[in-house]
Amino acid sequence: MNTERAVSAQIAMPQGSPMEGARVDPKLLKRAACASFIGNFVEWFDYASYGYLATIIAVVFFPRTDGATGLLATYGVFAISFIVRPLGGIVWGHVGDRIGRRTSLSLSILIMSCSTFLIALLPTYAQVGMLAPVLLLLVRVVQGFSASGEYAGAAAFLAEYAPDRKRGVYTSIVPASTAAGLLFGSILIALMHAALSSEQLQSFGWRLPFLLAAPFGLIGRYIRVKLEDTPRFKALEQSHHAARAPIAELLSKHRARMLIAFGATCLNAVAFYLVLSYMPTYLSTEMGMSETASFIAATISLTAYIGLIFLMGALSDRVGRKSMLIGASILFAVLTVPLFKGLVGASFAMIVAIQVAFGALLTMNDGTLPCFLSEIFPTRVRYSGFAFCFNAANALFGGTAPLVATWLIGVTGNKLAPAWYLVGAAGVALVAMLGSRETSHAPLADE
Repeated sequence: MNTERAVSAQIAMPQGSPMEGARVDPKLLKRAACASFIGNFVEWFDYASYGYLATIIAVVFFPRTDGATGLLATYGVFAISFIVRPLGGIVWGHVGDRIGRRTSLSLSILIMSCSTFLIALLPTYAQVGMLAPVLLLLVRVVQGFSASGEYAGAAAFLAEYAPDRKRGVYTSIVPASTAAGLLFGSILIALMHAALSSEQLQSFGWRLPFLLAAPFGLIGRYIRVKLEDTPRFKALEQSHHAARAPIAELLSKHRARMLIAFGATCLNAVAFYLVLSYMPTYLSTEMGMSETASFIAATISLTAYIGLIFLMGALSDRVGRKSMLIGASILFAVLTVPLFKGLVGASFAMIVAIQVAFGALLTMNDGTLPCFLSEIFPTRVRYSGFAFCFNAANALFGGTAPLVATWLIGVTGNKLAPAWYLVGAAGVALVAMLGSRETSHAPLADE
């Protein structure tokens, strides 16, 4: 395939690269892992809080709508915050590829944690009327912009620090940190639902999770500013070969890679938000499960996800990224609809089992994808290529997934509509990966 040959020709690392055979101090590698973990943890703790409190936020900020419309509006604000993500990916990618990975990650976590903290201070609709949802939207947009450099930057950072034979397992720390943030949010919200009445949640309870962003962000900022930039970026900087305009270089030289990266991310975008964020709301609003029970089910699923993600990352180091991502796409395409059907009228134990199955499928994709996206782009444009493609796919299909799922159910009256949407995303990812080449059995490309 011409596309595959074109991509593979660019992926090979040139002989004599300054980083070929380099070794990194294990202590420094552990610090890099901690620095990568904390930022995504903060980001996804925020998204968990917002997603799991969606029904409460709908009442607080959109009280004049019916339940379904208010929920749709709440997810609409969630989706709009993703519109700025491709732009944020360009900006943070430019900073990361021109000035340094550490600089980009240190700034992004500071802005992200501050904007998340501001959500806790927002006035409600009852206090200021329509200004309340407008302020919510503005803060979510800032949060989305700042967060757009996190996932890609952390993965690229780890990929450039990790030994070649362990890149998969090390970069799987990034999706593990996102799930840990979701898990912590899930546990906290479940405890809040158990301890507080609906009136208390609507009055002050919904603010509590967002207040935690400030101390988390300060810890992450401190860890990152104390860390050195990656050896690969420092070598690039010292040789004066850093890209002047990374996004322009991507568009002129790496369009095939960008298409593959975008397509491969589509499954992650839809599956992650439907399975790990939207599912508790789906179970409570569409399946009649109590909110406490749906949160408990989500917590068990997330725990299984975290337990399996490192195994899948390590497995991708052995069998390759392409095989893992193709396998995940096929399994999602085949099993999603039957698993969704199994939720109808199921017992609590069966619902938990189905969510764990979804989580296991997702780890096969998510434990591999960040390493693949880091490997497919050369060092000069790695941050920008990863950030733009990942955020573009998430802006179009990820952040909108809860909104689209809610809308599809409303329009079709079919509770299985979200499942078919997920099947479509799996098909797109499968086509993209069939056009790719294996990236795991070679050093990272520097040119």
